[in-house]
Amino acid sequence: MVELAGIIILGIIAQWVAWRLKLPAILPLILIGLFVGPISTLYTDGGEKIIEPIWNGEKGLFPGEGLYYFVSLAISIILFEGGLTLKRSEIRNVGPVITKLITLGSLVTFICAGIATHFIFGLSWQISFLFSALIIVTGPTVITPILRNIPLKNDISAVLKWEGILIDPIGALAAVLVYEFISVGEGQAYTLTAIIEFGKILLFGFTFGFTFAHALAFAIKKNFIPHYLLNVVSLSVVLLVFVQSDLFAHESGLLAVVVMGMVLGNMDLPNLKELLYFKESLSVLLISILFILLAANINITDLELIYNWKTALLFCVIVFLIRPLGVFLSAAGSNLKFNEKLFIGWVGPRGIVAAGIASLFGSKLIARGEVGAEYITPLVFMIVLGTVLLNATTARLFAKMVGVFLNKSEGIVIIGASKVSRLIGQYLKNNNRHVVLIDNNQTNINKAKKLGLEAFSANIYSDSLADNIELNDVGYLMALTGNSDINKYAVNRFGKQFGENGSFRLVNADEMVDPENNPKEGLFSHTDDFVKLTETARNYPVIHEIEIKNQEHYEGLIEITKADGNIVPMFLKTKEGELKIISSFSKDFDNIKEGYQLVYLGKMFDVDTTVDTSEKE
Repeated sequence: MVELAGIIILGIIAQWVAWRLKLPAILPLILIGLFVGPISTLYTDGGEKIIEPIWNGEKGLFPGEGLYYFVSLAISIILFEGGLTLKRSEIRNVGPVITKLITLGSLVTFICAGIATHFIFGLSWQISFLFSALIIVTGPTVITPILRNIPLKNDISAVLKWEGILIDPIGALAAVLVYEFISVGEGQAYTLTAIIEFGKILLFGFTFGFTFAHALAFAIKKNFIPHYLLNVVSLSVVLLVFVQSDLFAHESGLLAVVVMGMVLGNMDLPNLKELLYFKESLSVLLISILFILLAANINITDLELIYNWKTALLFCVIVFLIRPLGVFLSAAGSNLKFNEKLFIGWVGPRGIVAAGIASLFGSKLIARGEVGAEYITPLVFMIVLGTVLLNATTARLFAKMVGVFLNKSEGIVIIGASKVSRLIGQYLKNNNRHVVLIDNNQTNINKAKKLGLEAFSANIYSDSLADNIELNDVGYLMALTGNSDINKYAVNRFGKQFGENGSFRLVNADEMVDPENNPKEGLFSHTDDFVKLTETARNYPVIHEIEIKNQEHYEGLIEITKADGNIVPMFLKTKEGELKIISSFSKDFDNIKEGYQLVYLGKMFDVDTTVDTSEKE
């Protein structure tokens, strides 16, 4: 009981420490696992581990293969949650690169790492290629916290995020095929077995995942499941899909749950967000437990086995040669620039799937007496821990060195996707600004997407918004909802993260009465609240640009907007095309020269205009 409670407590503490230090949680989790596992034998009185994951006749948590059953079920839930987050709209520009990374890139890693392992450690070809199959995967639970703290272009973040999730079942499939090769033996028998196993994995993985995703969606839409049981029923269905698919084809369960998650994640389900929040919380708990258990399960003799220069050489070959080679071959002919490819090649941390399957297959092969099998688990953990430590400490610095770090985040996130927000979003997009609209009203989101805008449904009070790596190039925040409390919360909660260049919100009716005490984050002017903006957008759904002659001309135009309820000033556009958001202190801009433009919504001034954009519904 003490051990089980201790694992959970230590795991959550590690998650908190990782959050405070902005590190991937896997790093403190593995270190804790090593200290309460193999390293603890060096300082405990009886030379025993503080935590012994597998029952050894006197002490332990899981009998027999119980640990690996638990690991398999936990990984299925984690991968399902990852599949839920994959949206087809994210990969319009980099879809081919991602496809090549999980196919050609995986093949490069598999072949090259296998050859390197064979010649560096002198292991058999079978064991060497089993190791290379296991390190194909890059962990989404590791990549996400790394990218979350680095402002990058959307394309780079999307490539790394999708690769990390989709490549997990690919790596598992490759590991299964190599394991079958070792179990059955090479030759005609293996060839036939491999073809059959490969076909069965694909058939049952896709079939079970696709079928049960639609069945669960049907049950949710028809209200066959009461709301209070929705999360636990979904969890049970995920476990059912994983187990049933695995019974028909060994290791096809991972593919099935990823497919199930992807299908559900791209459906219009009313309770999808609640399901995702529940799975996120569950994944955090499971990851915390898994990494401590798996690291604690390693023996001190395993660590001594790889404590030599060969391990360092193999690590360098995999990280500095094989990973970049796979990325550059996969990204050849794409729109990615050389420095972007270089950064993607640098970031390739391994995660939970590699560690879990390595522990499972390694122990099985050791029990069968396979020569060299004792190297599998410690070598994979070395790659996992080494890549996480390297990327967590150097990714930000390397991004600056190669020039992919966005020194000034020019993206704009708009809270609220009403007609006004969509008009502003269109204008910003037409002026080459990355703009993202966020709303919990799916109708507004759908309208925004039809206009070609990037938009997604999210709960402003959820932490998941702060974890969204697609927003890491955002430097401006504009809260444009009709709820003053939500607007204030958005600025206070996310202003520091998304509004480093400026965070603004609409004034409310009370603040309009007392313009002298206008909030510093007030947007547009002290006379423009949500009601006025909505009425203006309904009567004059057009955004105009007007040339400014000088400072006095600009101030005169602002005064006109205050007197005319059908004109709302929004941006100041410089000669170079830079857009500056007009705050409620609209006279703060000085040194305005000829060639600048005032961007405004509503009725045209009684002068010639140059550009206009309108929303066509």
